[in-house]
Amino acid sequence: MLIRTITASDVAAYRALRLRALVEEPEAFGASPEEFRSQSLADIAAQRLAPSEDAFILGAWLPELVGMVGFFRQSGTKRRHKGMIWGMYVAPEARGQGTGRALMAEALARAAAMPGIEMIHLEVVTTNTAARALYLSLGFIIYGTERHALKLGDRYVDEELMALEKP
Repeated sequence: MLIRTITASDVAAYRALRLRALVEEPEAFGASPEEFRSQSLADIAAQRLAPSEDAFILGAWLPELVGMVGFFRQSGTKRRHKGMIWGMYVAPEARGQGTGRALMAEALARAAAMPGIEMIHLEVVTTNTAARALYLSLGFIIYGTERHALKLGDRYVDEELMALEKP
C-alpha cells in the first residue's frame, strides 16, 4: 500500500472515491452526494487539491485509490494551534487490512510536523464503531457529543467530538 498526498493530477480518482463515500456512507459525512456531484473536476482540483502549507488530503493506493483522509489547520492567530481531520473513508474492499490506521498515522505525523500544531480534532458519528475504535486507539479522547449533528430526511445522527493533544 502506498500512502501519498492526493494532488490535482489525481482529481478524477479522488472525485470517484469521495462520491462513493458520500453515497455508501451518508451518515458519516456532512456533505451530500448531490452537492459534491455539482462540482466540476476543475473546481475540486482548485478548491481541495491545490498545494497548501496548512492542509492536505492523503490517499491510500492499492494500486487504485481505496482510502483517503483530509487535514486542515484552523485559520486565525488564536486558532492556528489546532487542526482538523475530515473526510476519512476506506472502501469496503480495503477495510480490515490496516488501511485506515496507515492513513491516520501518516496524517497525524504530517500534522505534528507543522510548526505550532498542538491539538487535532475530529468528529465521528456515534454509530461508526470501527472508526471510533480506531481514533480511540490512536489516543484521541471524547470531549463532547453534538446531538442531531446531521439530518438525513427525518432522521438525526449524533457525532462525538474527539481531540488529540500534542500529536
